[in-house]
Amino acid sequence: MNFRFQNLLGAPYRGGNAVISNNTLLISPIGNRVSITDLLKSQTTTLPFQSSSNISRIAVSPDGTFLLAVDDRNRCQFVNLRRRVVLHRITFKHPVAAVKFSPDASLIAVAAGKLVQIWRSPGFRRDYFGFELVRTFADFDAKVTAFDWSPDSNYLLVGSKDLTARILYLKKVSGGVNYRPFSLLGHRDSVIGSFFGVDAKTNRVCKAYTVTRDGYVFSWGFTADNEGFSVIDEDEGSEPASPGTPMRDVEGNLESGGDVEVKKRKKLENGDEGLVREDEYLCRGKWEMLRKDCFTQAPAKATACDYHRGLDMIVVGFSSGVFGLYQMPEFVCIHLLSISREKITTALFNELGNWLTFGCAKLGQLLVWEWRSESYILKQQGHYFDVNCVAYSPDSQLLATGADDNKVKVWTVSSGFCFVTFSEHTNSVTALHFMASNNCLLSASLDGTVRAWDLIRYRNFKTFTTPSSRQFVSLAADQSGEVICAGTSDSFEVFVWSMRTGRLLDVLSAHEGPVHGLTFSPTNAILASSSWDKTVRLWDVFNGKGAVETLTHTHDVLTVVYRPDGRQLACSTLDGQINFWDPIDGVLMYTIEGARDIAGGRLMTDRRSAANSTQGKYFTTLCYSADGSYILAGGSSRYICIYDVSDQVLLRRFQITHNLSIDGVLDFLNSKNMTDAGPLELIDDDNSDIEDGLDKQTRGKIGLDLPGALPNRGRPVIQTKGLRIAPTGRSFVAATTEGVLVYSVDDSFIFDPTDLDIDVTPEAVDEALSENQPSRALILSLRLNEDSYIKKCILAVSPPDIPAVATSIPNKYLQRLIEALADLLENCPHLEFILRWSQELCKAHGNSIQQNSRNLLPSLKSLQKSITRIHQDLADTCSSNEYMLQYLCSSAAKK
Repeated sequence: MNFRFQNLLGAPYRGGNAVISNNTLLISPIGNRVSITDLLKSQTTTLPFQSSSNISRIAVSPDGTFLLAVDDRNRCQFVNLRRRVVLHRITFKHPVAAVKFSPDASLIAVAAGKLVQIWRSPGFRRDYFGFELVRTFADFDAKVTAFDWSPDSNYLLVGSKDLTARILYLKKVSGGVNYRPFSLLGHRDSVIGSFFGVDAKTNRVCKAYTVTRDGYVFSWGFTADNEGFSVIDEDEGSEPASPGTPMRDVEGNLESGGDVEVKKRKKLENGDEGLVREDEYLCRGKWEMLRKDCFTQAPAKATACDYHRGLDMIVVGFSSGVFGLYQMPEFVCIHLLSISREKITTALFNELGNWLTFGCAKLGQLLVWEWRSESYILKQQGHYFDVNCVAYSPDSQLLATGADDNKVKVWTVSSGFCFVTFSEHTNSVTALHFMASNNCLLSASLDGTVRAWDLIRYRNFKTFTTPSSRQFVSLAADQSGEVICAGTSDSFEVFVWSMRTGRLLDVLSAHEGPVHGLTFSPTNAILASSSWDKTVRLWDVFNGKGAVETLTHTHDVLTVVYRPDGRQLACSTLDGQINFWDPIDGVLMYTIEGARDIAGGRLMTDRRSAANSTQGKYFTTLCYSADGSYILAGGSSRYICIYDVSDQVLLRRFQITHNLSIDGVLDFLNSKNMTDAGPLELIDDDNSDIEDGLDKQTRGKIGLDLPGALPNRGRPVIQTKGLRIAPTGRSFVAATTEGVLVYSVDDSFIFDPTDLDIDVTPEAVDEALSENQPSRALILSLRLNEDSYIKKCILAVSPPDIPAVATSIPNKYLQRLIEALADLLENCPHLEFILRWSQELCKAHGNSIQQNSRNLLPSLKSLQKSITRIHQDLADTCSSNEYMLQYLCSSAAKK
């Protein structure tokens, strides 16, 4: 039961800013989680921690060690990226519009409302509260929108909604002079991007660029002036005191305002201004506007931009889905292309400047584009609406998802990437099923069709329809793949087609309610169907006898599923029960009362408390484990429950999210947020949907795009629509409001010895290896059940000794040994060695494996999955090498 969260599929990006670390790691927020995509290995992983609401701003340290994630509720997490753990937490008092590490990674700049706060980076220090506020700048009259650090970490160029950009100096100017931040004026709209430009030879700031929301870029030049500072006279009024904190210099020394004034006056009176420090060069000089250029994309607004200092290039994304790449300072347009019709919400360069990254929050789209060769490095797009159904391929390598956006997507589980999208359906996809051949996928939809997809040629090769249009909500196929069945929600019938000819063979009509559950027995041709008419019916499809058995319930039956050996049937009912039936004798075996376990939270619009509400206290999806010993259950709540079937006890309960941006996560709502007009979060104020003339692109607005208004203004409600366990039994997926959550078995932190004795120790294993007794060492490691020692002993066996050692392994350790071989095959370069082990194990223990096939099936499928993946990789490499050799031989013969 040691499942742990592994990955989040179905939505590569949902808003906020993306960042790139170490030139090839793309880090992007997904709801209240953070995803990391390795652009070289084409692999994506999701960090295990969660924020309390949707993450809006992230920043990564220059060396890629630390990550800062700020959510919509201004709560910030400081994360060690390499260990993937949260080190510190802090809550800011104002909405955070931007956050960025300094180039030397010692400071963090935070744009909190109208303030710019400079915090000392906690690093690895073990402090109770690691953050230290160094300085606060209150020079702005409106919300701060963007800033950029100078290369020496002493200056900030800050843009704001007050139509200005200011250059802030973090230290105190020598000579006691009170430095006034230089203002760059002349903008007619909010500044969305401000960037320092540097001299390539000296690496000093010599220019600056500011980008405004109305589509203009301003170029500013700096002229050094050694004569004087920009000084505030005493009678003109001094700089306003930093709110909430005493003045600090960057070294952390407290400064008293009164003493500073005295020192300043003394120094000015004596004329002793002292030597000017090297890092004060921007304080002594003048800034002037060199040119003002227009992107000519009106009426579209500029929404995202980035600047690369080495290439002196600017990339700008617009609200129309167009992006432009410009060479500065001449303002030469290199590329001007459209990637969608929706607003681009993030745009950035990688460190080398050869890749451009774009994100569109509304479409869930994330692109990485190589602008020189004009080719895609990454192109991923999630489902526009919630995922309805999921299906694992028989070898556990592929995962198919169907959603309300009429699309079917197929993902590679190991990499987390979607490699094909089918969009032929014209209505919501409600059910999916992989055929046993692994190359064919079936999908049912509300558009009245069942389609068969070819996963080799990526095409729809067959479509099953009915004489009159129906809405299909369930789907099943027999083990041979000859018969396809689909249940309807409007005519209450089950349609049966021939897979080979596509003809409609039969219509099973005995139900009196929508047929939402449909499954074939794994061992024979009996079809089980569940309906809202409070019955489960068993059909003999091939003999055409109609309903063989009817299992009657007291409440509506929501779903039905067979145990993998076909000797048990489980179904969930509207009163929160899971009933287990013997399908052969038609006898009720067990009942699990799960209403209290699945009880969800309170919605914003609920009149009753969560304890008194009857809504959502039932399971809508069930799935047996690979060996049939336990069952997973999910429904319209934030929990996924795992029950032991034989003992009818709750083994574990997973909470799929802690995201407070989603309805139904809290059991008790804060009464302070309730008004006479309803909850505060559901009241539409002037700026909630439209911000400065632009539609906000958030998940909350997605529901409003559907026909008819939702009662909670499109606020998503937490629920689990589909559950599937991989045939290997090593992982399961859940289709939830947050996306497709992947949980996998984690053996790394579990000590679970199978046959421990006083003599079974790691030292005994090492001693047996040193005495050249590989068989004894392997058996000791299997009894110890320590993964690293098992693999060490396997690799210590010489190839000629493999048959003898394999024969000496007791049958009860076979499952653990096969799991270790499957894991080694994934990560070990000794391919032939591991395959030889697998072959000798099958030769020596073939009879035992066959007799105990039910218990060994998950581990055998894991081994098969590893072998299949290696075979596919080698087949591609060998064919490529074969063609290359043929070409070289033919070209050599011509010469």
